[in-house]
Amino acid sequence: MKPVLRRPPLRHPLAPAFGRAVDSLTVALSPGTIRQYRGTVRKFLTWLGAAYPEVRSPGQLRRDPHILGWMSCLRSQTPPLATVSCLNLLIRLRCIFEELAWTGQRPELLIRREDVPRRPHRLPRPLTAEQDRLLQQEFLRRNDLGGNLLLLLRHTGLRIGECADLSCDCLRSTGPDQWAVHVPLGKLNTERMVPADSFVRELVQRLRFFRSLDPLPADGRLLARPSGKDAFVHQLRDYLHRVCHSLGLSTRIVPHQFRHTYATEMLRSGVDFAAVMKLLGHTSPEMTMLYVEVTLADLQRELALARANPRHLIPQPKARGASLRAGIAGVTDAVLSAQHVLEMFRRALPDGASRRCLGRLSNRLTKIIAEARKLATP
Repeated sequence: MKPVLRRPPLRHPLAPAFGRAVDSLTVALSPGTIRQYRGTVRKFLTWLGAAYPEVRSPGQLRRDPHILGWMSCLRSQTPPLATVSCLNLLIRLRCIFEELAWTGQRPELLIRREDVPRRPHRLPRPLTAEQDRLLQQEFLRRNDLGGNLLLLLRHTGLRIGECADLSCDCLRSTGPDQWAVHVPLGKLNTERMVPADSFVRELVQRLRFFRSLDPLPADGRLLARPSGKDAFVHQLRDYLHRVCHSLGLSTRIVPHQFRHTYATEMLRSGVDFAAVMKLLGHTSPEMTMLYVEVTLADLQRELALARANPRHLIPQPKARGASLRAGIAGVTDAVLSAQHVLEMFRRALPDGASRRCLGRLSNRLTKIIAEARKLATP
């Protein structure tokens, strides 16, 4: 077994203060996020120690030249640093500075809001209909571990990391002839159940069969990871690259595009947007919109449906009969008739003080009717 390579400890006078700030910030965050914060500290202090070795305490840090110099270094890297990577580094470092300012070690405004670049607007990347058809046909023809796994991604919308963490008993019964795939805690620290049709259930059974043939001891996972999760994800990407090359498709296709394709297919099939958001495990509609491709044909179809069955036409309340009952029941009928007339008149008015006033009167009549029905109760 190869020894685990570890980075040497960071030797910089500011490392203890920054380490305490990171520990305070990340006490409730995931291990992956903690590693990102520590990586940001290592990058910044490594550069600072080389460029300005005289800085030995947080109070010596200045926006110019220390922070502006580091941002200039990020922009001048070769190959250039992606905008999202630069954005994440600056946001994490700003949070660390704010934590230091909270403890009185450093002024807060070393990184301003305008220093952080805007997040690029990424368009949805679903596969084209032809790409989707060719890839699924090839996966079915091969019927190997990689092909069945990518088909599972395509028909459930799971992330690669979520698939790698699936348990052998991930297929759960949710009712009579109803099944779902249990997705464990993933990227957003959420778990969910994704409905599974007969094809998805068959895919899970095939993956269980491949797992039973693996020489690694059973560890409760559906997929074997002999070299770790990151190596497993890399192998799956490489498998898809080879399949695309054999089919003459673009080798820039990545497994995450199956998730975009699944989300777009669900929306076009009539699944409600909120349900699509739940299927993907998202926590905000804005995140789901990055996955769903809405074309002009989709807009035309929705417009035609809206005109055929307009939702803004609110059904009018039914009028009461002319004959009234005797006693307190007749009083209730009369008040109901008066409320009906008032409500019909109120709805015809534009928004304003008169409409709001009549609405309050209608609410009072509702209370009167409720009290009258209590009197009629023996």
